[in-house]
Amino acid sequence: MLTTFEYIPNIAFKPVKTESSAVTNSIQFQDLEKQLQFHGSAFPLVIMPPKENMSLIEAIAWVKENQAELETQLSTVGAVLFRGFPMHDAETFDEFSSAFGYRSFTYKESLSNAVRINFTERVFTANEAPKDVEIHLHHEMAQTPVSPDKLFFFCKSAADDGGATPLCRSDTLYEAFKKASPDMAKCFHDKGLKYTTRMPAEDDHASGQGRSWKSTLSVETTKQAEQKLVELGYTWEWIPDGGLKAITPVLPAVRTLENGTQVFYNQLVAAYLGWHGVRENPASAITFGDGSHISTDALELIVELSKQFTFDVPWQDGDMALVDNKMVMHGRRPFSGERKRQVLVALAA
Repeated sequence: MLTTFEYIPNIAFKPVKTESSAVTNSIQFQDLEKQLQFHGSAFPLVIMPPKENMSLIEAIAWVKENQAELETQLSTVGAVLFRGFPMHDAETFDEFSSAFGYRSFTYKESLSNAVRINFTERVFTANEAPKDVEIHLHHEMAQTPVSPDKLFFFCKSAADDGGATPLCRSDTLYEAFKKASPDMAKCFHDKGLKYTTRMPAEDDHASGQGRSWKSTLSVETTKQAEQKLVELGYTWEWIPDGGLKAITPVLPAVRTLENGTQVFYNQLVAAYLGWHGVRENPASAITFGDGSHISTDALELIVELSKQFTFDVPWQDGDMALVDNKMVMHGRRPFSGERKRQVLVALAA
């Protein structure tokens, strides 16, 4: 038996006892140390293979047989960690994740500002930023008009120390934010956000936002870039060093899911804590949709609240996490040691 925690609407937690494992419809669950629970469900949910030494063919068939139940669990919890399944490289990860049948959302077609390296058409590195750089909580590509619905993360090799992937439930975060600052929460809901991003002329591997404008926009010339920006609703300014400063159209800060749940869907934490110069001057990169400034107090409150609803996934080689990008934010902790941390990603629409 392990002690976990359950979310209570007043932002308090109470100990809850859970069984170490259970089997339901051939789906076997397992606990993690310090695992959180929200509204009676473990976060993240951990699923083990129904039998030892499962082959990849058997694992793919198991996914298809249990797809409905896996979808129900994902929509309830927001993140599912598959541990002990037969994956060891980009190709086996590609095959296993493809079994879920989601439409692929490739890196090339995305507007991600992170430099990444493709292994297969749909599998690429999570981020090429240096290992001492923390990538703060965010919904994938929420700072762009086009973002994926789901993310697959695969741990090919865990770091010697650190390198966890923090996961944060954005529905419980927004619920807590509304209670702590209802007027400010309404501003975010009603006004939305605009983001200002700077894209270099060439890929900068030392930066978590180092993808060039040519790669980001899938273009070769400034004329093509401007045409693409018009189509996407951006305004822009060319920088003397050849880079591009682009301002998004109004994007949501809060989204309402099909079941009526509201989620804090944005890049505020990552932008405020991780983008260059933003902590000193938030308006340089993030404003409300009407151009008005967001107070530092509001941003600090969001950062502090997010810590209460975040769990750091302790990667093991071969782990795969399926994350609902609408419900759950993610990031990357710094890491160290001789063993290179390598987490690969596949996106789904």
